[in-house]
Amino acid sequence: MSVSDFMTKNLIVAQPEMKIFDAVDLMKKNNIHRLPVVNGEQVIGLITEGTIQSAMPSKATSLSVYEVNYLLNKTTVADIMVKNVQTIKPEASLEDGIFKMRQNNIGVLPVVNGDETLVGIITNNDIFDAFLKITGYNDGGTRVQLRIPEDHKGILADITKLLADNDFSILTVVVNRKELETIIELQIESRETKQIENLLKEAHYDVFEATFLSKKV
Repeated sequence: MSVSDFMTKNLIVAQPEMKIFDAVDLMKKNNIHRLPVVNGEQVIGLITEGTIQSAMPSKATSLSVYEVNYLLNKTTVADIMVKNVQTIKPEASLEDGIFKMRQNNIGVLPVVNGDETLVGIITNNDIFDAFLKITGYNDGGTRVQLRIPEDHKGILADITKLLADNDFSILTVVVNRKELETIIELQIESRETKQIENLLKEAHYDVFEATFLSKKV
């Protein structure tokens, strides 16, 4: 899975000469919380709700409303934007994007190609959507969790064969390795939750959860 699989491609951007009030209006109109700042097609900065808030005069200021409005009307995106912007390539793995966000304590990465042209943006919300897609949360069906001994090799192949032999199709598989055991979570395209649970238990698998999930719209 690459960044390009989950990034937002329909971009809303700001220009450096744009007034702060116009940037705020643009965010509100499109229900977004940050704007890449571009010169032509290249990223030169980033503006967010946080950077805008930081640029606003404090409530303790002695300035009059007229003076505050005058200052904000004179302030441009270039005056307050983040200039040292972390970016990522579209072909980078999704995991690389998550790691970079975590390392830099940020919630957004502009996506640029080889010549630094902006081609997308990936945010923490895009990461959440990716997780839901990978785990099959929106697909519905039966979710089964199995507790597997750590030293049991080849068990995933055995489980998938058992289900296939009984005409059950697997939508997703998530493997969570712990210190002394492994948890295998299967999303199966079927409403026959009890039948699946019994099938796995009869094959001596440790089923500790079997739940039917309705398909999300």
